[in-house]
Amino acid sequence: MDIRPTSDKLRETLFNVLTAGNPVALEGSTWADLFAGTGAIGIEALSRGAGRVYFVEASRSAAQLIRANLDSLQAATGFDILQADVAKTLRRWEAEAVALDTVFLDPPFAQQKEYGGTLEILGQAKILRATATVIAEHLKKFDPGGEFGALKRYRTLVQGDAALSFYRQS
Repeated sequence: MDIRPTSDKLRETLFNVLTAGNPVALEGSTWADLFAGTGAIGIEALSRGAGRVYFVEASRSAAQLIRANLDSLQAATGFDILQADVAKTLRRWEAEAVALDTVFLDPPFAQQKEYGGTLEILGQAKILRATATVIAEHLKKFDPGGEFGALKRYRTLVQGDAALSFYRQS
């Protein structure tokens, strides 16, 4: 497995930005944790009140790890673990009219092409609610790009060697 979990400090910073002092800001929201790895981001979203989290991970062993992590926390509801290709899943969701409030994507840093491909699909697909936020975690020395269809980057946050790029629909 090529898993690199988001650091605790960066995860805390991410959720502080998303909640902006409003601890109930994520209540009932629908999330996608793409290239989910350990599932730490989606699990944190659930713990902060997200109503539904879709964990999408192509690796069978990583999907099993997400299941084990959720089981250990006794998170019985509010999530789906999809062992599937991210691009195919996003296209299927468009056909199924899935609507997302927040999307977090964190492909293995070595798979840089996954950033542009995934963000391009998200920028064109009709699966994001009007106020949705898309966040890409990446190396600070790598720029995933600023505009993908309707998605435009509005903020970049750097912490250590990692960075978070935040996107919204224009």
